[in-house]
Amino acid sequence: MSNFRFLSVLTVAPLVGALVVAFLPRRRPELAKQVAFAWSLLVLVLSVVMWVSFNAGGDRFQFRESYTWIPNWGVSFTFAADGIALVMLMLIAVLVPLVILASWHDAESSKRSIPVYFALLLILESTMIGVFAAADVFLFYVFFEVMLVPMYFLIGSYGGHQRQYAAVKFFLYSLVGGLFMLAAVIGLWVVGGKTFDWQALSQVDISTGTERWLFLGFFLAFAIKAPFFPFHTWLPDAGGAAPAGAAALLVGVLDKVGTFGILRYCLPLFPEASKWFAPWALALGVIGIIYAALLAVGQNDLKRLVSYTSIAHFGFIGVGIFAFTTQAGTGAVLYMLNHGLATGLLFLVVGMLVARRGSALISDFGGAGKLVPVLAGVLFFAGLASLALPGTAPFISEFLVLIGTFTVNKPVAVIATLGIILAAAYVLWMVQRTTQGTLNPALTEVDGMRRDLNLREKVVVAPLIALIVLLGFYPKPVTDVINPAVQATMDDIGKSDPAPSVGGTVQEARR
Repeated sequence: MSNFRFLSVLTVAPLVGALVVAFLPRRRPELAKQVAFAWSLLVLVLSVVMWVSFNAGGDRFQFRESYTWIPNWGVSFTFAADGIALVMLMLIAVLVPLVILASWHDAESSKRSIPVYFALLLILESTMIGVFAAADVFLFYVFFEVMLVPMYFLIGSYGGHQRQYAAVKFFLYSLVGGLFMLAAVIGLWVVGGKTFDWQALSQVDISTGTERWLFLGFFLAFAIKAPFFPFHTWLPDAGGAAPAGAAALLVGVLDKVGTFGILRYCLPLFPEASKWFAPWALALGVIGIIYAALLAVGQNDLKRLVSYTSIAHFGFIGVGIFAFTTQAGTGAVLYMLNHGLATGLLFLVVGMLVARRGSALISDFGGAGKLVPVLAGVLFFAGLASLALPGTAPFISEFLVLIGTFTVNKPVAVIATLGIILAAAYVLWMVQRTTQGTLNPALTEVDGMRRDLNLREKVVVAPLIALIVLLGFYPKPVTDVINPAVQATMDDIGKSDPAPSVGGTVQEARR
């Protein structure tokens, strides 16, 4: 099926499904849920076929297709996927059906259209696929901006406390970042020969000063989206207010657009500027790891706590990217995948716990494991995966980031390692205060706390647990796909790994 147009079909299919679901009768919400779930499974099947069809040892970009859009501007619908994009597309395909299944009753308390809620999830899936599949800079920018719309309505219309404030803050932060990127996109079009094609732009020779300004425009947009410190303040509000399923996609996938954009656009298109800004980016990453971890320790809101943990994790990803070694780069991309699985699971499980209790405050729990032992066990596992316990997938990616960084920048690696200790503190404290210890008598008076995981919820968490354990012991199928793309990115910026130590010294990195 090498000639099948995977990327355009995958981008359009959820959008078609969203239209079908949105126009189903509001009096038949179960049908809307079933159609949305079935449609997302179709996307998953196509994605699996695409993964199998991808040749890890072949061309860097595969499944390329292009259709003329605005010829006077040099804009086209051009899609292509390298190993980095392919991994993110598979993450989307896996998470969306599970989020739909986990969100089966999320929209019922909002007094708004249930079919529209699930249609928004499918629209969000379409835009997320499009942003990772785009190989035209202008097309990427369009998906980058349009992606905000369904998430804005998911938070603002179906979220919890302070949902409108959180939705507006999320939208404005992302919009401001998008304006920086728009200016850089226009500048790149001017200096790049009036084309938006990624491959053509990657061959353009740009002056040092111009390159730095263009890099800064893209980087600010991606740093806000990721989010990196100090552009992170919108995430705890958005993650805390969003429905659990939407929050899982927000933190598990949408935020990865920032780190993906740095890898796909900032590094290859502006190699000299990337190296010039690298020390500043590493500093932001390290500060984010420690700062967000400390804030997570002090949180009393479960969803905000998970959001702060993600900010710390994105610090690790940023360090891995700007260390400029293949080990750290592969670790960063693998971290993007593993963080999506682990934090996606954590958000979904927290959502199940919050829905039962009717509160996200940690102080309203205590000893819940005595009432819902299976749910408490899954929460404990998700927490251990989040702190990168050996045997779970995040450990592999975190280890690669740290060891790859240590070979070129020991102080950054050492300081970042402190984040692991803090992660153990905030995760174990969260678990202890919610599910362990003396049973809070108030929990026995809540009907929801007498119900452990049902069959639907077990189907949601089981695949994520299986993937986290499998990739924790055998990540090779994913790293084989990632490695060539990471190596090509390092070649784009003229970086190679340090040579082996000789006579107690480390040779200069090969150019």
